[in-house]
Amino acid sequence: MKKKIRIKLVKSVIGSKPCQRKTVHALGLRKINSNVEKEVTPQIMGMVNTVSHLVVVEEIT
Repeated sequence: MKKKIRIKLVKSVIGSKPCQRKTVHALGLRKINSNVEKEVTPQIMGMVNTVSHLVVVEEIT
């Protein structure tokens, strides 16, 4: 069973770089305080690392 994480968008993407906006959108986050649950993969963790200043990540047990 793979680990899962919950990603929450806590800061606005207004004023961020276009590639960061696209990354947030690709993660499935649309509005502030929206949540999404994803399995931990190298691709997802790379996306989270790119926008780490905009999101909060917590591990789901």
